[in-house]
Amino acid sequence: MQLGVFAKTFVRDSLEKNLDAVHRHGFECTQYNLVCAGLPTLPDEVDAKLCERVRAAHAERGLAMVAISGTFNVIHPDHRLRETNLQRLRTLAQACRWLDTPLITLCTGTRDRENMWRAHPENASPMAWNDMVDSMRRITDIAEAADVMVGIEPEINNVVDSAAKARRLLDELGSPVVKIVMDPANLFHAGQLGRMREVMDEAFAHLGKDIAVAHAKDLSHDGDAGHEPAGKGVLDYDYYLQLLKQHEFKGALITHGLSESQAPKCARFLREKLNRTPGIAH
Repeated sequence: MQLGVFAKTFVRDSLEKNLDAVHRHGFECTQYNLVCAGLPTLPDEVDAKLCERVRAAHAERGLAMVAISGTFNVIHPDHRLRETNLQRLRTLAQACRWLDTPLITLCTGTRDRENMWRAHPENASPMAWNDMVDSMRRITDIAEAADVMVGIEPEINNVVDSAAKARRLLDELGSPVVKIVMDPANLFHAGQLGRMREVMDEAFAHLGKDIAVAHAKDLSHDGDAGHEPAGKGVLDYDYYLQLLKQHEFKGALITHGLSESQAPKCARFLREKLNRTPGIAH
């Protein structure tokens, strides 16, 4: 299992220096974001030469780009903004062949106008679900046309706020290009922290066969998404890694939710956990 990091953890004035920092900290792969190359996450256009430069910079450092962020609020109340971002996502998807990455990561949205990671009472409404499914069908068409996968992440502040809802969405879409980003730190509703292993068991029972990439961050309390570096909170990492092994996950473990100063300690924590988990090659 490769150990990776959100590339945007390391803020530098060039994409090469950014990836130098990723490599120097001992990470083997990235979940990339075009902000590291001086563009918006979802650009209006992408130059093929810039994409080749990003791809070459990864290859020269022995890094794989296992995913790229395409996150936007797919149920934003402003329909025109949604439409604009869907077109930008198409641009990003078409660029993935130049970037040599197989996966675009997404969220399932919120009715909050200002912050796509903030909960909203209307997220649980049938209308929000239907809007999300409509957007995801269009996203699926974009991904299939570009021969790229998209990964959605169950997150308690978004419409898909549980593993069961993620399973429902996968079944409704019925496309092999739609995968899961697994991040247990995002799954604990208020009062569920005491049922940690049960909640993780349920998540893997619903989604274990569809995981494209695994995230590694931590949480200090339930009722919100985790915001702590891996190893700084209460998540049972031994059990999490055992579940990844049991479900034969062989992809990348990507850490985020940390500052650059926290990266060395976080990387050591995760490497130690990986090395101590029987049957996980690292």
